[in-house]
Amino acid sequence: MERYLELTVNREGKVGEILRRQAGLTKKQISQIKFRPGGIQKNGIQCRVTENAVCGDVIRICLETRGTDSAQLKTPKFLQIQAEETKKRNDTSDGYADFGVECRGKNESISDLRSDSKKECSEGKNAVSNFKCGFPDLEILYEDQDVLAVNKPAGMVTHPSGIHYQDSLSNQIAEYFRSKGEETRIRSIGRLDKETSGILLFARNQISAARLQKQREEGKLQKTYLAVVERTFEEEISQSSSQEMSVSMEKEKWEKISIPLAPDPENPLKMVLSPAGTIHGSKKAVTYYQVLKSYANASLVQLHLETGRTHQIRVHMAGTGHPLLGDTLYNESQTGKASVPGNPFTRAALHAWKLKFYHPFTGNKILLEAPFPLDFENFLEKK
Repeated sequence: MERYLELTVNREGKVGEILRRQAGLTKKQISQIKFRPGGIQKNGIQCRVTENAVCGDVIRICLETRGTDSAQLKTPKFLQIQAEETKKRNDTSDGYADFGVECRGKNESISDLRSDSKKECSEGKNAVSNFKCGFPDLEILYEDQDVLAVNKPAGMVTHPSGIHYQDSLSNQIAEYFRSKGEETRIRSIGRLDKETSGILLFARNQISAARLQKQREEGKLQKTYLAVVERTFEEEISQSSSQEMSVSMEKEKWEKISIPLAPDPENPLKMVLSPAGTIHGSKKAVTYYQVLKSYANASLVQLHLETGRTHQIRVHMAGTGHPLLGDTLYNESQTGKASVPGNPFTRAALHAWKLKFYHPFTGNKILLEAPFPLDFENFLEKK
C-alpha cells in the first residue's frame, strides 16, 4: 500500500539529519527511501539528504510504494483473479474490482466487499470487522494505515508451511487487503502456534515493522496470555531450591520461571527444558505467570514473556507440573480429560488475551483485548 509521511521542520539542518532527528529514521532506512519513486521531497520537490531545510519546510517521504504486495501469499480466490486478469487486463482499472467471486456464501464483487468489510478505526480505539472469503471470519481488533491487529482462531497457522500453503492467517490478511485495493506486504510482529488463539500484530510498512520489532525486543510491546493448566498451585514451587527455578513475588505476585529451552534431541517437533544450558541449541527463556483462579483440579493463569521461544509457555508450565489442558505434545495425560472432568479443550488451552504497544509514528499507547474463544468460555461458565 502506498504510504507517505510528512513532517514540518522544527529546527534548521540538513534533510538527512532532520529525518533522523524528527522522524527517528536510521541511516539505512533513509538510504532505502531515497531510491523509491518520489522518495524524499522538500516542499513538493524531490531533494537530496544533504540539502539544507529551514523551520517551516515540509518534508515528505515515501514509506511504501504502490503495488507492494506479498505476492507469494496465494489463495484460491487470488489465483482465480490472476487468471481472469490475464484475460481481461484491458477491461479493469485496478486488477481486482470487476471480478465476481464466490464469497460469504453468494456471488459478490470485490468492490462490494471493500465498502462492507472496511471499518474506520480512529487511532487508539478498537475496531471489530469480519471479512470472509473461503476462510474463517477475520476478526479485526485494530486497523490503521500502519498497523493491523487481528484475533487469530485456534487451528490456523500464522505463516504458510507444509500443507498449509494457501490457508494461513497471512494468506487471509493478504487477501483482505487485496479486496480493498490496498495491496500490502504482510509483516507479522511475532507469531502464535497453530493451536494458540488470540491477538496477532502486523505492520503495514517497513518502518512500522522495524519500530514495533524494537518495542518487542525492549519489552515495551507486551502481550498477556491466558492459560488453563492442570492442578492447583501449592507451596512446592515456592519451596523449590533449584537454581533453574527462581520465584519473584514483586510484580503483583507474578511468579518467574527462568529455565533455558532447547530443541528436543529425540523429537524435532518438541522443545525441552535445558536447566544447565548444555543441550545443543539452548537459549534463555523467561516466563512470568500469575494465578487468577483455582478450581478443584485446574487453574486459570495469566502469563507474559520476557523472551519468545517456541512453545515457551507450554514447556515451562509443564515443567512446573502444571501442563496446559488439551496439550497433546507436553501433557502426559494427553488432553487431561481424565483428571479434569468437563474439559472442553481439544487443543492446548492458550489464548493471547491482551496487547499493549505504542503506535510506531505517533507514540500513542494502544491497548487491545481479544474476546475469549468458545472453549475458554465453556470452561469458565461450567466452573
